[in-house]
Amino acid sequence: MEDLIPTFLFWIKELENYNFVQLCTKPSPTAWSLGQLYLHLIEDTYFYLEQSTMAASTDEHIFEQASPIAQAMFLSNEFPDEQIEGAPSNALIPQPDSKQQLMNDLLLLNKEIWRVNELISSSPYKGKSKHPGLGYFSAQEWLQFADMHFRHHLRQKKRIDDFLKMSSHQ
Repeated sequence: MEDLIPTFLFWIKELENYNFVQLCTKPSPTAWSLGQLYLHLIEDTYFYLEQSTMAASTDEHIFEQASPIAQAMFLSNEFPDEQIEGAPSNALIPQPDSKQQLMNDLLLLNKEIWRVNELISSSPYKGKSKHPGLGYFSAQEWLQFADMHFRHHLRQKKRIDDFLKMSSHQ
């Protein structure tokens, strides 16, 4: 949690630097815009928080393990330094309705992060829930995974930022 908050606040602060046109500009037809990236991060983080809540509400799956790949990620506290092909549903992420919508969604997500953190810190349970491809995570590991996911997308954000800088100079 102590890592997730500064990472998350960075993304909120960064949103202030863009206008709506920039947020909807795609570097290529198959790439995401920053707005789509923000929507992806918000949606996935809600999923991670739901999983964290489930794990903190039970002792089920307590002896299950994360996959070796996930264990290595948790140990290094980061995703592999590579572009990861996401789920096919990622292609369906819409453009945001407005910059204000993104900000409102981030502020609501911030409240949910704090709520889940409170639940975890007061919960007697030590259960785990299953990640679709990486095995079982504890409630705390889900928060760590959320932080790692935000930081993983910083590289993508930089590529989009570089594209926006180049296109504004033409």
